[in-house]
Amino acid sequence: MSSVKVQDVSKDYALGRTRVPALRGVSLRVEPGEFIAVAGPSGSGKSTLLNLIGCLDHPTSGRILIGEEDVATLRDNALSDLRSRKIGFIFQTFNLIPVLSALENVEFPLLFRRNGKENRTRAHRALEQVGLGEFARHRPDELSGGQRQRVAVARALVTSPTLVLADEPTANLDSTTGQAIIDLMLHINRQASTTFVFSTHDPNVMRHAQRIVRLADGRVVE
Repeated sequence: MSSVKVQDVSKDYALGRTRVPALRGVSLRVEPGEFIAVAGPSGSGKSTLLNLIGCLDHPTSGRILIGEEDVATLRDNALSDLRSRKIGFIFQTFNLIPVLSALENVEFPLLFRRNGKENRTRAHRALEQVGLGEFARHRPDELSGGQRQRVAVARALVTSPTLVLADEPTANLDSTTGQAIIDLMLHINRQASTTFVFSTHDPNVMRHAQRIVRLADGRVVE
C-alpha cells in the first residue's frame, strides 16, 4: 500500500474572466490504512481535494504523490491505469447506471480487463461483501437508497483498491442507513487495511474518523 502526499496544492477554476480559488496551499499526508474525514462546510473545497487525490482533476499548483508517483507527471493512460489499480470512488449521488443490474454496475470497472468469467466472480464476491448478494439482478430503481449506496461501495471495492475516496457518502441517506454505510466502510478498513478518505460535514459521521482534516475557504484549519 502507498501513502498519499498533498504538497502545497492550490486549485483555481475559471468563472468567465474571473479565477475562483477552490483550494489554497493545502498540504497533508495520508498513511496506508488510515480512516480519515475531510470536514468542512459546503464550498470549503472538500470535493475538489478528493477529486485531485483521485486523479480526476489536476492541481493549478503544488504536487500530489501516490506512493512515489507524482500524478501531475503522468499521461492520461497512466492516470487511468493508476485509478483502476489503486483507487476506488464512492459518490454521494451513487452514480449507478440505471439500465444495468446491481451486478453489472459493480462489474463495470472491470470491463477493460476483458476476463468475463473472473470479472463476474469478483463482482458477485463484492456484492456479497456488502450484503447484497441476493439483489444481484435488481436495477437501481428497484433498490432503496441504502442498498444503492452499498452497490456503490461494492463497485469501489471490486478492483481491490488500496485507497477509497468517498465524497459525502451518507449525505442522501437517513441517519440509520448512513450509520450502516459508515459501519460497513469501517469494517472494510479494519478487515483489509484499505485506506479511506471521506468528506463530510456531519458531526455524527466525523466521530468515527481516526483523524479529521478540517477545511475552510480552501485552506486546512486547526
